[in-house]
Amino acid sequence: MLNIQKVSIAYAKHNVVNNICFSLDQGQIGCLVGPSGCGKTTLLRAIAGFEPITAGSISLAGQAVSAADMLLAPEQRQVGMVFQDFALFPHLNVADNISFGLRHSTKANKAAKVKQLLQLVGLPDLAQRYIYQLSGGQQQRVALARALAPEPKVLLLDEPFSSLDAELREGLAREIRHILQQLNITAVMVTHDQNEAFAMADIVGVMQQGQLQQWATPYELYHKPANRFVADFIGRGVLLPGTMLDAQQVQTNLGRFVQRYSSALQAGDKVEILIRPDDIVHDDTSNVTALVVEKAFRGSHILYRLTLDSGEQVQCLALSHHNHAIGEHIGIRLDLDHVVLFPK
Repeated sequence: MLNIQKVSIAYAKHNVVNNICFSLDQGQIGCLVGPSGCGKTTLLRAIAGFEPITAGSISLAGQAVSAADMLLAPEQRQVGMVFQDFALFPHLNVADNISFGLRHSTKANKAAKVKQLLQLVGLPDLAQRYIYQLSGGQQQRVALARALAPEPKVLLLDEPFSSLDAELREGLAREIRHILQQLNITAVMVTHDQNEAFAMADIVGVMQQGQLQQWATPYELYHKPANRFVADFIGRGVLLPGTMLDAQQVQTNLGRFVQRYSSALQAGDKVEILIRPDDIVHDDTSNVTALVVEKAFRGSHILYRLTLDSGEQVQCLALSHHNHAIGEHIGIRLDLDHVVLFPK
């Protein structure tokens, strides 16, 4: 349904998006994540037709819509867009906002479509309300319904939850995912929040400085990052130094482990092992201890920052009934299902 092939975008000969490739099938939901300024919103705007591309091609349902020498207008692409600030019309009520893009439909068809979409987004009784009378979450649903009204081939969402309270975001992301799955609509979302991306998307792309570092499922990004940047950006991992004892075994200050992914390593090679907070288990019986230097209460868990005897720091996510004071030494052990490492 959406095919991005070797797309580059430049401003004044400076590439802000460089040689990006990915595709989405009908009904798949993709998400682009990355730090501010990495090019993810620029790429989304190019898919919508708001930005020309300098190389490569963009195709929707098999039709080329962007290339270095052509640009199909946004209104001819059958693409829906949900903007960061929702961009709803304050002088129109909810029903008129949703039907705004249905200019060529009859009055009866507009009313039927509005009723159907309000039911779908969970706002069946709010057709006559004005935008200022709605909560942020309700405005988000109206913006979604308006984008879906013309029945787009692809839906684009630009940081759609950034103006909402943190506790609303993941729940609303799951709700919108369910709605898009019901309609079997292909969608691309842009966000800097990986939790939103994981709640929403089937497949996630991590961008850095205009380049796509990895395009994979949330599980693969977390457990099999392609490089150091992805490992650092996804999750709260740290890189712990180690030394290869042979092609498979690696020695660290937290013990000896077996890796199965890299075949190019040999005895004596210096490596860095990705350690996430859930890899460090609090264990009072362990011979290995670490100093608590920082703690953050998370309800059911406490996130500890710990300093090892060697001076390296790691993080540990422990059940909150294990409540230890800053300055206290606690027993820990490393519980790795598989070892992710990078040559140093």
